[in-house]
Amino acid sequence: MSTPFPFTAVVGQDDLRLALLLNAVSPAVGGVLVRGEKGTAKSTAVRALSALVPEVDVVPECRFSCDPGSPDPACPDGPHAPEASRSRPARMVELPVGASEDRLVGALDIERALSEGVKAFEPGLLAAAHRGILYVDEVNLLHDHLVDLLLDAAAMGASYVEREGVSVRHAARFLLVGTMNPEEGELRPQLLDRFGLTVEVAASREPEQRVEVVRRRLAYDADPAGFAARWAAEEAAVRARIVAARELLPSVRLGDGALRQIAATCAAFEVDGMRADIVMARTATALAAWAGRTDVIAEDVRQAALLALPHRRRRNPFDAPGLDEDKLDETLEEFSGDDDPDPGQGPDGPGGGGGQPEPEEGPRGDDTGATPEAGENGQPQPSGAGEQSAVRAAEPFRTKVLSVPGIGEGAAGRRSRARTEHGRTTGARRPRGALTKLHLAATVQAAAPHQRARGRSGPGLVVRRDDLRQAAREGREGNLVLFVVDASGSMAARQRMSAVKGAVLSLLLDAYQRRDKVGLVTFRGSGADVALPPTSSVDAAAARLESLPTGGRTPLAAGLLRAHDVLRVERLRDPARRPLVVLVTDGRATGGPEPVALAGRAARLFAAEGVASVVVDCESGPVRLGLAGQLAGELGGTAVTLDELRADSIAGLVRDVQGTSRRAA
Repeated sequence: MSTPFPFTAVVGQDDLRLALLLNAVSPAVGGVLVRGEKGTAKSTAVRALSALVPEVDVVPECRFSCDPGSPDPACPDGPHAPEASRSRPARMVELPVGASEDRLVGALDIERALSEGVKAFEPGLLAAAHRGILYVDEVNLLHDHLVDLLLDAAAMGASYVEREGVSVRHAARFLLVGTMNPEEGELRPQLLDRFGLTVEVAASREPEQRVEVVRRRLAYDADPAGFAARWAAEEAAVRARIVAARELLPSVRLGDGALRQIAATCAAFEVDGMRADIVMARTATALAAWAGRTDVIAEDVRQAALLALPHRRRRNPFDAPGLDEDKLDETLEEFSGDDDPDPGQGPDGPGGGGGQPEPEEGPRGDDTGATPEAGENGQPQPSGAGEQSAVRAAEPFRTKVLSVPGIGEGAAGRRSRARTEHGRTTGARRPRGALTKLHLAATVQAAAPHQRARGRSGPGLVVRRDDLRQAAREGREGNLVLFVVDASGSMAARQRMSAVKGAVLSLLLDAYQRRDKVGLVTFRGSGADVALPPTSSVDAAAARLESLPTGGRTPLAAGLLRAHDVLRVERLRDPARRPLVVLVTDGRATGGPEPVALAGRAARLFAAEGVASVVVDCESGPVRLGLAGQLAGELGGTAVTLDELRADSIAGLVRDVQGTSRRAA
């Protein structure tokens, strides 16, 4: 086995190390979600933690790591002999993003269950992680139903496998750690709340610290064993401190004053539910034990709030998690209790101290398409004359549901109809590969005619592999919503562009809620740009939209051709995800020879390939030319006005996108 990078050799990242250590001291804290850009030692620190977690005593030959002192009475491998015991290191189990449900929770042998009446169960990763660490890299890319199963098991301390009336239960208590890059997309608020703590990590901007990171990494790569040996003493000290803190934890007193501060802080930040209060209490207690104290002090409560509340406070979907530390200090001061001991110093040692890193400055205008300078002799600049700076988006609103026609097979989501592993049962089919969802009635119907030929003599049903039928289910999928936005001079009226941005922002919010990927193409001046390649980060699209300037001619054909090229490339990367093109324009086309005819030919490319599309008609004024409607006809899609896009509009109820193709159901 390869030598892991030592936990104590990780440079900086105090909050990350502290959160991991607190969960090692008290797994009841509920795990850690680590958010941050790529290359910030997230995975390195998590994998290094496994070497510090104390060994566990297990029942020999038990696949579910039962504790010999208190074995699980419902263990599928039980009952266990009371004297059997052995020690082994705590496991570090990694859950791949592409794992199946059976790989996570385990699988039943349905054929043996039906024909022999036995529970032949193959444990999954939840069983392997029991009494250890379960690590999910890129947890935000994990399918929602897998995240639900994972967090349910973490909350209940047990995993349940149900297959047509046959059930297996086993203990599943583990330290859950998830890492994610927010640029790849956010987790749903319900799922964020299930993680005990969250930390934001970022690469240091201090040259000396960056030099030390590189120096240690190169030394480790050159001689992993020798590098680990040089840090062995520090590792042993932290390991011993974790053991001591675990022993001290039951003796830590959480006084009424600290409880009042916890409750007041959660109320001040408008946190929903009571989970935040409980997590803060457990975290503050673990902090006191880590510091070697038997009383929780105000500094413990403050540090617990910084770790447990940022992802739980009430916020808009596109707001980054965070906490107003001035407001936090005011609340703690207002509700400071008299029964607290002398505050003294906060937790120290590896991972001590912290607070959330200060947010980075956002991208500057020149990184997001800022206005270039005019050319010589008064010639217009490349993006076109009359360019205006970006305007703010109007207030977003709830939009009508835009869906792709037909039935797809893309990633699970909430937009268009699709064949999925979860959803309502619509029929049965022969399984392709491993059986995951048994259609019991169809299986019995397939086996019944052959019972006499198979020599059935008793009440049991003789079932063969060929009789098994997979349940065909229909649910919803997420789509690739590609926004193609006209940013030309014809859209440049400030009030009008503000309304347009508000409409697109509303559609982005809808895409966030429906678990779509999004992309953004803009066109103005002499060409079109991919402002944001297809991504799961709807937040990034909203940021690019906010900084979008306008002005110049209207190269409509260039925008359509660039969008067509984006779809072609994305089809190779993710062929199962169906696209939905949302073209936001007034339908005008200027610049170059025959701009209208060229735009029509570009639009017919989408119609020929059956790409679902909708045109958001931004034309305003008493006299309307109807160009957007004509363009929608060329695309083979439909047109809606800004007013009709609203869900509360009287123009209709749910509007499905009408495409020329009718994909086979």
